[in-house]
Amino acid sequence: MTMQRVGVVGAGTMGNGIAHVFARSGFKVVLCDVEQRFLDRGLDTIAKNMEREVVKGKVLAADKTAALGRITPVLDRSKLVDCELIVEAATEKFEIKAEIFRDLDRLAKADVILASNTSSISITKIAALTKRPDKVIGMHFFNPVPVMKLVEVIRGLATAQATYEAVRDLAVKLKKTPVEVNDAPGFVSNRVLMPLLNEAMFAVMEGVVLRRRWMKCSNWAWRIRWGR
Repeated sequence: MTMQRVGVVGAGTMGNGIAHVFARSGFKVVLCDVEQRFLDRGLDTIAKNMEREVVKGKVLAADKTAALGRITPVLDRSKLVDCELIVEAATEKFEIKAEIFRDLDRLAKADVILASNTSSISITKIAALTKRPDKVIGMHFFNPVPVMKLVEVIRGLATAQATYEAVRDLAVKLKKTPVEVNDAPGFVSNRVLMPLLNEAMFAVMEGVVLRRRWMKCSNWAWRIRWGR
């Protein structure tokens, strides 16, 4: 499937970043949230981040204007019906994601892929809420989305090979680095991060590192976590 129109549910930190990279890459984006103030704040963040890219010479001013013009903010999820891919980027609570996926499954056309930006919730569990588990997948971006290259592409137990390949190829079009991940607690990034942070805290607790050096330890962990 050639994707041209993408839906993003949630205009917060991750959602507006995801909308940013899709629009910057030439996709039409329908950005959906539950209140106008959330949409306004998300669009304002996108505009400011794109302006920074213009100042740094990463994009042209005309490209910024064109990208912003490709984003359509909506409050009604039914406006996502013509999207070929919908990425959920709501808060990390299963109950909220469950409601969203049930609704998207009802609204979206049968061949539409439903992706979640979750960093910890089982894709298999989310997919089981729908009538299209083969078309449900994890697409975990990293913050800040316009800057960070890594995207975890997470297969649920029922995710079809075609679904995986479509999302993997899409990540490449966004100039991201896709990493194939099977559904497991914490996926890869968080699974690696937790022992690292625990060991850093043990180092402070045991007096191996002074407390005033704790922030430096945390910064090392952060850089490893986010690929900086």
